[in-house]
Amino acid sequence: MKKSIVKAAWVLCACGACVAANAQQQKTYPQPERMRPGMTEYWTPQPLVVTPGHDTGVGSLTAPSDAIVLFDGKDLSKWESAKGGPADWEVHNGVLTVNKKSGDIQTKEKFKNFQLHVEWMVPKDITGTSQARGNSGVYLQGLYEVQVLDCYHNETYVNGQTGAIYKQTPPLVNAMRKPGEWNVYDIVFTAPVFKTNGTYLYPPRVTVFQNGILLQNNTAIWGTTEYIGLPRVVKQETGPILLQAHGDPSASISFRNIWIRPLP
Repeated sequence: MKKSIVKAAWVLCACGACVAANAQQQKTYPQPERMRPGMTEYWTPQPLVVTPGHDTGVGSLTAPSDAIVLFDGKDLSKWESAKGGPADWEVHNGVLTVNKKSGDIQTKEKFKNFQLHVEWMVPKDITGTSQARGNSGVYLQGLYEVQVLDCYHNETYVNGQTGAIYKQTPPLVNAMRKPGEWNVYDIVFTAPVFKTNGTYLYPPRVTVFQNGILLQNNTAIWGTTEYIGLPRVVKQETGPILLQAHGDPSASISFRNIWIRPLP
């Protein structure tokens, strides 16, 4: 008799468990709300309106409305000698020509992240080979050189040719125009972020276009671009734009239409 009671109780418990399980399986929950186009749209903040530059008619564009014009063809009021004192390069007919005797020049203002536009030309009568042929450079924050050189039918070490991050990363392609024609650099620079011990948390990065052609694609910069030795990490958040007066014996190159857009 006791065995029958126990068995019946077990059956009832089992059936109760089945009923509870079935009830749990049949329970329903609200479905996610149907997506509508407006649920993934937002309207503020609206981007700043920037007026693009216009064609000057001589193969150049004026600066956009939010840019800082560093050289407009008139004077060097935004520049100084890298050694100290006024910038002493030649300004003539809207063009700035390197004065090798006076040395490098740099902007008085310092920048962090930016978009930089520089136009430069190798003289038509340039002579020399390899690095001794219209050598100069655009230094970002005064530390990291984007090489300027005449590489039109002129070979050199690839991490020192036009558009290289000097002695570090060669350009993807050679996009040189022949001597006597203007070349255009458009450079986007992202400043490094440092750890408390002065090493990189994130290294500086750069994207470079020459004449509308990509040379450096978000390239990491390993440190300072040294002529001799390995890159050094210099803890610096901002720095000037520096133009190099290289000591090679060839004719000096020229610059025009230099402007910069500071970025967040």
